[in-house]
Amino acid sequence: MSLVVPFDDSALAKAALVRARQFDRVLNEGVRVVSVIPTQNIRYARERGWLGENEPFDGSQIVQSLRASALKLAPDAQFEYFVTRRSASSGTIAKQIRRFARDNDATIVFIGSKNAGRFAHALTVGSSVASGKKYDTMIITQPHLPEIRTLEQLDPSEEISGDQ
Repeated sequence: MSLVVPFDDSALAKAALVRARQFDRVLNEGVRVVSVIPTQNIRYARERGWLGENEPFDGSQIVQSLRASALKLAPDAQFEYFVTRRSASSGTIAKQIRRFARDNDATIVFIGSKNAGRFAHALTVGSSVASGKKYDTMIITQPHLPEIRTLEQLDPSEEISGDQ
């Protein structure tokens, strides 16, 4: 059993990871972080802040940066990543995350998403991952986590930083 967090280093993904870490203090299932990286997709990488304006695509550097960011927030988490084709759709990325959650016996998937709580016509990774039937889903919609006193007493969330 595990707690799974799709991670792209956004403020909401960071908040989702911190919340998963807090839940793990209670559930003791282990946190599994997964990133999906479309290969050589410079636009996708820049939109997520993985590359500077003039930087070339460097998959190894992106992975190292994502891993470092995730493990800074959740040092005991296990970090894994997948490289997918350059033109992977959000549905393809979501399918990889759902498979990862299933293969890792996820009980809860923690998703940081701006749009998960709204009606949207466009398919998003978050809404697609949330459709998994083998696990529960916690949607994190704001980078500043609301206080859950018991969790905060066990594991304070104040160290979230970045692009909030």
